[in-house]
Amino acid sequence: MGFKSSEFKTSNCKLLAKKMIWNKEIECMSREKMRELQSERLRELVQRVYEKVSFYRKKMDDVGVKPADIKSIDDISKLPFTCKQDLRDNYPFGLFAVPMQEIVRVHASSGTTGKPTTVGYTRNDLSVWKEAVARCFTMCGIGTDDVMQIAYGYGLFTGGLGVHYGAEEVGASAIPISGGNTRRQLQLMKDYGTTALASTPSYALHLADVIAEHGYSLEDFKLKKGVFGAEPWTENMRRELEKKWGIQAFDIYGLSEVMGPGVSNDCEYHNGLHVNEDLFFPEIVHPITREPLPEGEEGELVFTTLTKEGIPLIRYNTRDLSSLCFDKCECGRTLVRMKKITGRSDDMLIIRGVNLFPSQIEHVLLELDETSAHYMLYVDRQDNLDTLELQVEMDECKLTDTIKDLQNLSKRIQHALNSAIGLSVKVTLVEPKTIARSEGKAIRVVDRRECCS
Repeated sequence: MGFKSSEFKTSNCKLLAKKMIWNKEIECMSREKMRELQSERLRELVQRVYEKVSFYRKKMDDVGVKPADIKSIDDISKLPFTCKQDLRDNYPFGLFAVPMQEIVRVHASSGTTGKPTTVGYTRNDLSVWKEAVARCFTMCGIGTDDVMQIAYGYGLFTGGLGVHYGAEEVGASAIPISGGNTRRQLQLMKDYGTTALASTPSYALHLADVIAEHGYSLEDFKLKKGVFGAEPWTENMRRELEKKWGIQAFDIYGLSEVMGPGVSNDCEYHNGLHVNEDLFFPEIVHPITREPLPEGEEGELVFTTLTKEGIPLIRYNTRDLSSLCFDKCECGRTLVRMKKITGRSDDMLIIRGVNLFPSQIEHVLLELDETSAHYMLYVDRQDNLDTLELQVEMDECKLTDTIKDLQNLSKRIQHALNSAIGLSVKVTLVEPKTIARSEGKAIRVVDRRECCS
């Protein structure tokens, strides 16, 4: 049995935001009942895609699996994986499970190379999406008293519209300003009394950094909460955003292929992100063997869309690195929690045999008072040896013209990085606001090794 929007009866289950739970029946469901629901939906999903999507029928036939072999959610490991390349190979609509007459919206990924990954939504898919985001925003305490400024891009990117309809669902006043135009962002934030901001964490940090430049002070704003996603970010970044804005910062997770924002979100306890697992079943698999990993072990995050009609996906490998925890949260939810995403397996840099994630650099920098979170990492190769250069902005309040002070700071950063990642890094200190800002996902790494080979 598939999802129908009437199942949730949202008009009857809208709890006050202060209670922090949107759909208590689902979000506080026992593990036993949740697995029964997941099993029922998986059986229906597998039967449907086998009949209607030739790609999945062939994949299942190739591994000798028939719909009748899937009796419960425990059988999900029998099913083949799906990856981003599969969506590109079947571009544009080859993985759609319904005729185009039933597709009411199309989105595409923000990939920088090759064909985009195209996803389609039925009317019911959009209802599910609103429900998922409404749960997330309620975890953040966002409701009818809030004015929410949405600084994600609108259009083919799922962020803007996904967050927009979720904001309206919880009764917040949505400001669809989209990304960019920093001066206007701050003006409307002040004039409209924005209480909640949705954006990438790097752009939110940029907004905080330029408040004074545009003639404002922190006291001019009523911002209380921020919901940040679309790029990996660390706990140190959370603390930095909360300090600079004086807000509570929450992490929202999603990806276009699975649905968009709203797959998971952290609550006020910030102890992992609650996955809407009645809609998106999560697994953690080993990055090499693809074997399922037990609770608590880190690996690649895999999702199966249990209710999606337009383009259902079975065991979609996100390449995001995380782990799962099934303990009941202090907030009262029983939904499985995923560890905060800090990187992707395909973003990992191998430098002289050492595995390095950009988030490790960010973590070190935010431990230091004299530097900002704005940096660029340049990877090069000289004499067949990999080299690293880190350009990092000085904190505007800690600027110094003393050469000795600058040298000492560079050495401290080098030592801290060497201790954290086990690699020597050339550190170049640059003046504030000299590293290019992104109004969308931040670009932190330039790898020049290919052009040198």
